[in-house]
Amino acid sequence: MSDRGGSGNRGRDRPSLSALRDLLRRARTDADLESVIRNCRGDGRAGARDLEERAKRRLERNGRERERMARLLALRDELLGRGVRGIAGVDEVGVGPLAGPVVAAAVVLPERVDLVDIDDSKRVRPARRRSLAVEIRQVAIGVGLGEVGVEEIDQIGIHHAALEAMRRAVASLARTTEVGHLLVDARTVPGVGLPQTSIVKGDQKDASIAAASIVAKVHRDELMERLGRRYPAYGFERHMGYGTAFHMAALETHGPCPVHRRSFAPVEQAARRCTDGAPASA
Repeated sequence: MSDRGGSGNRGRDRPSLSALRDLLRRARTDADLESVIRNCRGDGRAGARDLEERAKRRLERNGRERERMARLLALRDELLGRGVRGIAGVDEVGVGPLAGPVVAAAVVLPERVDLVDIDDSKRVRPARRRSLAVEIRQVAIGVGLGEVGVEEIDQIGIHHAALEAMRRAVASLARTTEVGHLLVDARTVPGVGLPQTSIVKGDQKDASIAAASIVAKVHRDELMERLGRRYPAYGFERHMGYGTAFHMAALETHGPCPVHRRSFAPVEQAARRCTDGAPASA
């Protein structure tokens, strides 16, 4: 049976449902979605009405996303309006894990930001986070990364290591990009002669900081996946070094490996038990 419905010229003039579905599937802009709605409007077929409603819902989501992005860009746009250029969002990831480096990123976004789903990296699904990191790198005016490894973390402590990772990220960015102001997630970056604005939960409130958190998170995850292949007993690619039940059991069984943070209590305790020859816990 044909999906056109009706008879005569009116039925023949209507696009097929398969054509409308394809139109909706390929829609990328509001204009595309409005075209779908126009083509479905007044069409009595149930399938066409459903496609029209789906296109309207996507238009509404797009509008909400634009409003959300306007809020996330409000402070940056205010600074731009004052003539400030090179406004970089800065964030770090990897403070809590028992293994691996702490990583920071600094990102300067373009004045026009067309990225969708920008948010605190922890609130973005892993697959979307990876694709967003690629999109951010493609459109960003500049991106800088900073890392502090486990040996240095153990020497200076994780608090100072996180700040140092941020300083290195800003220094890396400044080598290739004009930097005039830092928007930082709940910290002040030491050792940089730049004006800074510290924002509590900044990765949820500012698009530049959120972009930095996504870039840093994806970069660190890739590092941990490589470490997982080097030290397969610990499953770093599964938990990224955090103290999950699997990770804690592996520590008890095998003791720490070279990329564990010996200054962290669970790692230090596991190392002591191995040194003392205590049996692995069940």
